[in-house]
Amino acid sequence: MKNLEFYLKNAREKGYVIGAYNFVNMETLKGICEGCHRSKSPAILMVSEGGLEYMGTNFVMNLFESAKKEYKLPLFLHLDHGKSFDVCKKAVDLGFDSVMFDGSALPFDENVRLTKKVVTYAHKKGVFVEAELGVLAGVEDKVSAKDNLYTDPQKAKEFVEKTGCDSLAVAIGTSHGAYKYKGKAKIEFGILKEIEKMIPNTPLVLHGASSVPQKFVKIINENGGNLVGALGTDAKILNRLAKESHIFKINTDTDIRLCYMATVRKFLKEHGAEIDMRKANTLAIEEIAKFVEEKNTKAFENNGKI
Repeated sequence: MKNLEFYLKNAREKGYVIGAYNFVNMETLKGICEGCHRSKSPAILMVSEGGLEYMGTNFVMNLFESAKKEYKLPLFLHLDHGKSFDVCKKAVDLGFDSVMFDGSALPFDENVRLTKKVVTYAHKKGVFVEAELGVLAGVEDKVSAKDNLYTDPQKAKEFVEKTGCDSLAVAIGTSHGAYKYKGKAKIEFGILKEIEKMIPNTPLVLHGASSVPQKFVKIINENGGNLVGALGTDAKILNRLAKESHIFKINTDTDIRLCYMATVRKFLKEHGAEIDMRKANTLAIEEIAKFVEEKNTKAFENNGKI
């Protein structure tokens, strides 16, 4: 099986993106893997600090190992938004393939210091490190910020040189959560191009890029939900980034949540006497699989890349 380093380079050379999907239980994980199986795609399976606390380390590791055995795909386990050296170290010691240290809210020098500390420890065990420079607005899990702070291209160069990180998450206009924009998405392609000029050999990562499909929002609202004004990043923008930029990994969390909750809410409203959660969860797994297959194929264009 090809390793993460291969896909990191291959994605850029072939003009596609690796989908990075958050999972929080067996159902979301199974749906993601089934979708990747159908599209024959590699995938980065992400667990946030909150997800790690919710599921517990033993469940996370056993679910991931079971998924690899079941689907026989190039699947890589990634810590999403690790906020401290200790949590990153824990993930490295557990056997994660990569970790993200998120020091984006810290002063630049402190972000550099702690990122370098994570890099030094992780690289000794062959684990990749993603870092972040710039701040994305929005709320997701334990990550929260009121305003965007775009990544400074010159600072990006200095940061990568000083830390030795393997990839860099950049802030170019996306935001976390289901409420990303008040109108159309405003992605700063000019800033992205400047970043690429300054660090041409560093793979880039895009956070806060869920599409927030309106069909899921509609279903949720029709079945007791209250998502008013929820908007995401158009899949056409993601496809352009996949083809034209140095971004090799695009994160998707909110869309998986929306898909799951829309399916379960609809089922419960239509089957008020049903108490077998397996029926609702089976439908949710299938809907997530269809969503992931479509996103891999149409937005990320990583179908058939295993």
